[in-house]
Amino acid sequence: MSVDPNRPSAARIYDYFLGGTHNFAVDREVAERAFALVPEMPQMARDNRAFLRRAVRLAASRGIGQFIDIGSGIPTEGNVHEAARAADPGARVVYVDVDPTAVIHSRQILGDDPRTVVLQADLHHVDQILDDPAVRALVDFDQPVCLLLVAMLHFIPDSPELHAALRRYRDAVAPGSVLAVSHGTAGSRPDRLEDLATLYVRTGTPLVLRDRAAILGLLDGWQLLDPGLVHLPLWHPDPGDPPVEDPDAYAALAAVGVRT
Repeated sequence: MSVDPNRPSAARIYDYFLGGTHNFAVDREVAERAFALVPEMPQMARDNRAFLRRAVRLAASRGIGQFIDIGSGIPTEGNVHEAARAADPGARVVYVDVDPTAVIHSRQILGDDPRTVVLQADLHHVDQILDDPAVRALVDFDQPVCLLLVAMLHFIPDSPELHAALRRYRDAVAPGSVLAVSHGTAGSRPDRLEDLATLYVRTGTPLVLRDRAAILGLLDGWQLLDPGLVHLPLWHPDPGDPPVEDPDAYAALAAVGVRT
């Protein structure tokens, strides 16, 4: 497993937006260009991380103590294991990412934590993820699981394989499991977001900005909890969160669904 410091990485760019240090000059260059196109990007990254924490807390409140975070990126401050263990010190977390950068840094950060596993795999390779011996040793699939696909499906183009994989994840988890998804969308300013998508081609992970109907299609088979699919900061905001003045301009949607 190797890292090319001369090729930008979506995981390291996201880390930079969150104020992390696991990034290179080439990542910061792309991030600054993205910021010039969409000045809200760092705030959106923070809001996305806040949504992840709120979704994890909701899952924990439903008695779920095992989490699979696919497209996990680099586990900077406030990631799944921290949010989950604030509610349940015994919570178990599987981090999965296809990017070797994210996997290497994740393993360095998490060290020998016996209740976490870091796996390099593609979301499409369902058997590789769910049947991995380390995953099976950590996760009891007869009990509910929280599956997190946070800010990652917009890096995967539409295909029959994608929809088949999402169905297989749904079918593999027990009733009562939850799925948390956040996803980029063009919002009310599509021109800027199209330019951003073009910029992300450099990372080797093109940005796919789906509309509301297309995102709902990815959630097929999950019963969405209130308030449904909404703009990211509107999904159960924390007390004291500032009001969102123009939700339609917000370029990300989020939802949490339950496996019935």
